[in-house]
Amino acid sequence: MKLTEKQINIVSIAATIMAVSMYVSYIPQIQANLAGHKGAPLQPLIAAINCTLWVVYGLIKEKRDWAIVLANLPGIAFGLVTFATSF
Repeated sequence: MKLTEKQINIVSIAATIMAVSMYVSYIPQIQANLAGHKGAPLQPLIAAINCTLWVVYGLIKEKRDWAIVLANLPGIAFGLVTFATSF
């Protein structure tokens, strides 16, 4: 199945929104961590590392892939904050 450029853009926007939503969902865990109900630190740390690699990948491509970059930037920040507050 060959997608049109418009269809690819729609999928790209939807995927970016869902990825950002996934990382924003760390906010309740951050709040719980700060309230003394500490969560496990490994998953958000791995998420932050994964997102960092995807951002680097999106930026080093010959034609930068801004959807990948924008989808993963929040994951770095929210993953690191969730990790840091889990101790």
